[in-house]
Parts: sequence; C-alpha cells; structure tokens
Amino acid sequence: MGKLRRGEEEHLAPGHTGRPRPLQHLLHLLWTLLNCGLGGNVQGPGEWTPWGSWSRCSSSCGRGLSVRSRQCIRFPREELCWGDTHEYRLCQLPECPPGAVPFRDLQCALYNGHPVLGTQKTYQWVPFYGAPNQCDLNCLAEGHDFYHSFGRVLDGTPCSPGTQGLCVAGRCLRAGCDGLLGSDAREDRCGRCGGANDSCLFVQRVFRDAGAFAGYWNVTLIPEGARHIRAAHRSRNHLALMGGDGRYVFNGNWAVSPPGTYEAAGTRVVYTRVTGSEETLRAAGPTSEDLLLQVLLQEPNPGVEFEFWLPRERYGPFQAQAQAQGWSLRQPQPREVDPQPPESPAAPTVIPPRTPGPTPDPCPPCPDTRGRAHRLLHYCGSDFVFRARVLGRVRQAQETRYEVHVQLIYKNRSPLRALEYVWAPSRCPCPPLALHRDYLLAARRLISPDGTQDWLLLPHAGYARPWSPAEDSRVRLAARRCPL
Repeated sequence: MGKLRRGEEEHLAPGHTGRPRPLQHLLHLLWTLLNCGLGGNVQGPGEWTPWGSWSRCSSSCGRGLSVRSRQCIRFPREELCWGDTHEYRLCQLPECPPGAVPFRDLQCALYNGHPVLGTQKTYQWVPFYGAPNQCDLNCLAEGHDFYHSFGRVLDGTPCSPGTQGLCVAGRCLRAGCDGLLGSDAREDRCGRCGGANDSCLFVQRVFRDAGAFAGYWNVTLIPEGARHIRAAHRSRNHLALMGGDGRYVFNGNWAVSPPGTYEAAGTRVVYTRVTGSEETLRAAGPTSEDLLLQVLLQEPNPGVEFEFWLPRERYGPFQAQAQAQGWSLRQPQPREVDPQPPESPAAPTVIPPRTPGPTPDPCPPCPDTRGRAHRLLHYCGSDFVFRARVLGRVRQAQETRYEVHVQLIYKNRSPLRALEYVWAPSRCPCPPLALHRDYLLAARRLISPDGTQDWLLLPHAGYARPWSPAEDSRVRLAARRCPL
C-alpha cells in the first residue's frame, strides 16, 4: 500500500468518509503478507531449485561417480527443504588398462616423502584395508607395522577391492538399479527397475513322469526371456541342459559334466551337485534363446522341480507350445543304463506297443465355457473353489468320479481334505479332466436327504480349467467381484 501519485484518484466504497483508517490498513497489510508467503508463522518446507548439470566422472577409467546439486530457497523461519542437496550417480567407463595405479594407491602416494606424525621422518605409503572405516584414507607405512589415517578418501574411491560400493562423503554407498548411489531402487523379478513383478508371470511346476525306461527325458522348454531360473531334484538321475542349436551345455551324450558355471543363451548357468543325491541348476537370465531342460533317468523319477519368470507377452506362446507338445514332453532317447560290453553296439531298447483299450463311448462336444462372465458366475455360486491334481477317474453308470489331490483352496464353505472325490453327473463330463494334470475347480456340496451321502459335485459345463499362473490371477480377481 503506497501513497497515491498525482493524477490518480482513490476509489472509495460507498459511505466512506475519505479518511484513512489505521486498523483497516493494518489488516490489509497482514492479509497481503500471509498470501505472499512472507508472514512470521508460515508453515511447510522451502522449495528446491532445479537440479544442476551432472559433473564429469571422478575417474578416467573403470567405475567412478558424477555429482549434481541444488539449492533450497526458503524465507525466514521457514522449514528446511525435504531431501538432499547433492545426488550421486555411477558412471561406468572403459576398463582401466593393465598396470594402471588404483585410485586409493594414488591418494596414499601423495604423502610419500612428506613428514608426518610430528616428526621429520618420511615414509612410503600403501593402502591399508584392515581399519574400521573403509572410507578413510588409511595408509600403511611400507616396511613398518603401523598405519596412519589421512582423513577421508576422495569421493568415488572404491570402498575395498572387489566390491561394488563407492565412498561418498565418508560413507560406503552402493548404486541402485537407477544408477544413483545410496538409492534403494532394485530390479523386480521381471527385470524392471523399481517394478512390482506385474510385467511377468511366475512358472512353477514339478515334472513327475516316472519314465518307461532309462534315458533322456524332456522336462520343460525354458523360453527366451526367462529370468531367475531354478531346477532341482534329489535322486541319482542327472539334469541336462540343451541349447537352441541342439548342443548340450552339460551332462549330454551320456557323459556327466563337473559342477561349475556354464555360459548358455547369454547368461551364466550355475550347476551344482552334492555328493549323494541333490542337483540344482540356477541362472539369473534373461535368456537370449530357448533352452531345453532334460533329465537323464537312471532310476524312478521322484520329481524335478523347476521355476522361472517369463514376460507376459511370452507366456501365451510358451503355454500353447507346452500344450501342443505335451510338456513335460515325452520324447525319450532309449539306451541301456549299464550296457554290457559286447563286440557290437548295443541295440536300443524296444518298447512293446501298448494294447489298445476298449473304445470309449462317443461323447458329444462340450459347450464353450470360456470367458470372464462364466468364471465369475461359477466362482460366486460355488461352495468350493480349489486347485487340484487329478489322480484317478472311474465311470459309474451315469456319472464320473474323479479322485483329486487338493493343493490350494481359494474358497470353501467347509473343510476340505487333501484327497477328495469330485463327482460329475455324466459318463461324458463337460469339461473332461485329464489324468495327472492340475486344474482349477469350482464345485458345489450336495448332501443326500437322509444325510448319509456328501458329495462334491462338478456341474455340467461348469468351471474346470487347467491351472496356470494367468488363470490363478483371474480367479483371484473374480473373488473380489462376488456380491456380498
């Protein structure tokens, strides 16, 4: 509020006498100060200026760091800005040439020939890594049994040989996946920095085929793009891995390879074997091509567990190929485990043809039960929804009884046992359930009038779908949409 200049008129409210009111001026000034953020009781932090440019890398080769800064703009009595004034990121340059002097060695060498410790005696200094703070410039006097700390090392100095941390302001910091030192950002299982595992699907299964004879049996295809691959078993059998070119990575051609790290499909595969019975395979991925996991059977197969994470866009083709090929694919390469040493090569084992069983009664095609509406209808209207493996099947009169092993329960109105019978009211149930496969089932409870019979009933054209990570996600979503 200033004085009126000449030639200006003061516009007054109706009824105003024209005389200034000190209280009115004071209130108006206070209102202006509060609205402009200049009042004495302003709350909240100040504001940051934009980040400056990144500095040059602290190293001329190998790993180093760049730094950028910003300033906090605040008014008197205003709180400090929230956050850091400096930000550091990792810079990766070409590897240093052989014989290059390490950064910490250069800093210790700066004190060579200079008097220290309050005497005129001089020493030759080399890094000492046994001191408590690895980001202090601790240097050992060559030829003597003492070291001296010359303060902090320069920013960007490796914390210790062979580690990924760099010293910043006296602290050892590691870089997150975003390249920022001290960041907590980490890659998720899909390989996305700071992700939430929502761009890939988890494949986890057990290969239980007992095998008709000894030899190589296909366990699973590991598609291109797979991450965090793991396979394990406990038996005298051996895992084998084949590359996309048809050549074995290890344990191929009836020769057992030593445990170790192997290169395959653009990743490192760590193969371990504990004396006795346990074998594991691990690879971080991502794979650059398809791999084929096999098992060399020498005794009955107790089960080969395998798992990996796969990008969502690759899961559909993998699942289609798995179903089309019948994974776990049974294409054995028959050969005797302990062949006798005859003069001529041993002939392959001949599998006698199976005697065809009686031709089943012709069944009409089942109606189409796909779609979200069908899943939601049966999930919400059923007494039980669970994942189960089909162990057996018996056709009786006009109904079919399945023996199933319950593995996971999504919904239940009463307790379920590990082994249950599920009944379908037809000799041609729809949809039909295949033996030794995992399904998601929605069943109803049916109790006879006299209370002596208690069935789990799978309705005709009901919800019975092969289990998959994708179907698992869909059924969990359906659970949230049922009316209360």
